Amino acid sequence: MNHFLKLIGSMVIVFASVSLYAQDEQPMIGQPAPLFALKGIDGKTYSLDQLKGKYIVIHFAATWCPFCNAEAPFLEELYQNNRNKNVQVFIVDVKEDKSLVEKSLERFHFSFPVLLDDSGAVSAKYAPEGVQPALARHEVPIASNLIIDKEGKIRFYSLLNTASFDAKLTKLKQKLDELLNVVK
Repeated sequence: MNHFLKLIGSMVIVFASVSLYAQDEQPMIGQPAPLFALKGIDGKTYSLDQLKGKYIVIHFAATWCPFCNAEAPFLEELYQNNRNKNVQVFIVDVKEDKSLVEKSLERFHFSFPVLLDDSGAVSAKYAPEGVQPALARHEVPIASNLIIDKEGKIRFYSLLNTASFDAKLTKLKQKLDELLNVVK
């Protein structure tokens, strides 16, 4: 019961607080993405370092997050449309048990890796300073999307903004298309 109450409390804080950043005012742009190595649901270890030379889309998620679940089919669509263009998509699930994540993801049938941030340490590295100080640092990026360029720099960062939620990932897709067209 305590876990349930804590979960409800976290959800209220996340959904009641609108980020200090509007989706067009993105934090950490141009900065090197914090490096990480995480195990995926598939048992493999994925490291940001080994993916240099690719565009990487990361979505921080939790199974209880309705925003994350709403974006899920559009992340799969984005991956299918761009996987042959040197683009890798990941979901980084934050502080949840592998069995819970596996059960929740059965309905989405992702063809890209879902990574487990068991401790929340990776998510916390992606929490911009001063944003939503009432939340634990690992909770801040939940439902956020990033694009990391071939050199490992953050080129797009959309923190959850409940006032202008973009379930179809329109702005992320526009930025990815812009980045891919510059390369051609």
